[in-house]
Amino acid sequence: MAAERVFTDESVAESPEKALEELTAAVGQDLNVAEYYCQRAYAHVLLQNYKEAVEDASKALELKPNCALAYLRKGMAEYHLKMYQSSMESFTRGQGLDAENANFSTWIKTCKGSLDSTGQQDGNAEETHRQQMAAPKIKHDWYQTDSHVIITIMIKNASKDDVKVEFAERNVSASVKLSTEDDYSLKLNLLHPIAAQYSTVKALGTKIEIKMKKSEAIRWEKLEGVLPDVKHFMPEQPQQYPSSSQCTKNWDQLVMEIKEEENNEKLEGDAALNQLFQKIYADGSDEVKRAMNKSFTESGGTVLSTNWTEVGKKTVAVNPPDDMEWKKL
Repeated sequence: MAAERVFTDESVAESPEKALEELTAAVGQDLNVAEYYCQRAYAHVLLQNYKEAVEDASKALELKPNCALAYLRKGMAEYHLKMYQSSMESFTRGQGLDAENANFSTWIKTCKGSLDSTGQQDGNAEETHRQQMAAPKIKHDWYQTDSHVIITIMIKNASKDDVKVEFAERNVSASVKLSTEDDYSLKLNLLHPIAAQYSTVKALGTKIEIKMKKSEAIRWEKLEGVLPDVKHFMPEQPQQYPSSSQCTKNWDQLVMEIKEEENNEKLEGDAALNQLFQKIYADGSDEVKRAMNKSFTESGGTVLSTNWTEVGKKTVAVNPPDDMEWKKL
């Protein structure tokens, strides 16, 4: 029997559409692998196919009743379907299987807040859901990759001229003109800072996609929030470290001066060129980085291109300078 293919949360989040296609193929080959249904449920959640996500998570639990991750997927989908009581039950059962997963505690608090505000109780979740679904509501969701956070707003066939998005370091605001009398607006206070200058927005046929570049390559636990303020832990005055010298030194100031000298240092020759290449790579898009990696590797270090349209079509040939000869190590 062939080994089971492993689908990680990261690979699914990187490209939910591709993961959904591959997982569907994997399910077709083996109907008894709970992991396939569980991760396909995650792909459905990212793509906002919440009904299908509940079905896949439920199938995963049939095959593996103690799968905490399947309860997490099921609870997330039920919450987005406004089935708050069912969602609460799923998260509670999942937490009982994996108490160390902080996501359960976060979602349980969220469910409690929604239950308190709507008055939804056990036994009327489906009815409440049907009533709420009768009134159309524009949904938005988010997922992330190692380098970006992507927000999707489910508005179809929006004109790019009707979509206005403003990026700041810790917040993003979007407005969409739906009609002459109706506008949609979304304002989010982000958990972590973003590189606003490298963030983009696209108006697609089925949705509006807001792509924000992370300032740091870290995984966000949630989209919105405020990080703990740790300023009060810092001393009000610069730390004076003990010394045998009779004259004290401000070491914090000394470190800042050294860093400033390093930043102001002018590099020359190969060092300056390498610094330029590093800056281009660091500031470049994913396509620029792929082009630089591919051209440099395939040409044996003799070619460095940022044009993915050209580089991606063929193997980059070795092309040393006229006065030099390339030798394979």
